[in-house]
Amino acid sequence: MRKMTWREDWMRNKIVYFMMLPIIIYFIVTKYLPMFGIAMAFQNFNVVRGFFGSKFIGFENFEVLFTGDAFPTAIRNTAVMILMNLSIGFIAPIIFALLITSMRGKVAKRICQTICYTPNFVAAVVVANIVIMFLANDGAVTELLAIFGLKRQNWLANDNPPVFWLINTLMGVWQGFGFGSIMYVAAIHNINGDLHEAAAMDGASRWQRVWRITLPNILPIVLMMFTIQIGFSINMGFDKILLIYMPQTYSVADNLYTYTYRMAFGASTDYGLGAASGLFQSVISTILLLTSQKLSAKNNAIKLF
Repeated sequence: MRKMTWREDWMRNKIVYFMMLPIIIYFIVTKYLPMFGIAMAFQNFNVVRGFFGSKFIGFENFEVLFTGDAFPTAIRNTAVMILMNLSIGFIAPIIFALLITSMRGKVAKRICQTICYTPNFVAAVVVANIVIMFLANDGAVTELLAIFGLKRQNWLANDNPPVFWLINTLMGVWQGFGFGSIMYVAAIHNINGDLHEAAAMDGASRWQRVWRITLPNILPIVLMMFTIQIGFSINMGFDKILLIYMPQTYSVADNLYTYTYRMAFGASTDYGLGAASGLFQSVISTILLLTSQKLSAKNNAIKLF
């Protein structure tokens, strides 16, 4: 079969190409052109002088970033919060999907799904203020914990591990578990019902059907979502952490994002340092994504690229 030339392809599919043009322009302007800002990581960047007028200083910004007194603490907190998000935060949507698909009433199921999806659309500022109010000295959660004998306190000011780590993880779970379950719910609904009927006729319990039929069938989706989440895990809700943490909890709350924010936009603005940190985090995210993709491919899961 003769291979189609680019002219023939253009004449046949030019309408499709024109439809793609706005999307291509969007990605070029918002995704690719800003990548030129990587140059700031190697400059003593000055806004007035711009990219071409700022002094090139090599890896000095990275040296300042890596030799900061709080950098080891930020790395530790980042690693701990990533692990907690990839364990508790990742499992919660799967459990919710299994529970919601086992509900019998369609109306009750829709209402439950709507209520649990809603927090995903709440702004980070609102979520942070809710957490601040609930965990204050006289907050609702503090009052509840006091009933069980725990000390009445502002829990966000507690610098003992793993208090802040748990707060951050549970805050992310509350906001994202409903919306994050959509893929799993769709995958569960696509499982052939005959498999469950045959297993039920053979005497399999509901738990056995979940363990032997449901989970194996959604495993490729689970691995794909895990691969995606690993790539973005280093972000870990930076905006919400920045809104709820305070100087007395820097030892347990500071991560790479907040550490860089304080160094780059604290007493004096240092765009070069911020760009160096952003580049470092992008490299780490890429390594994590490629590693998880390799592991996913070995398990015959869906490949992302």
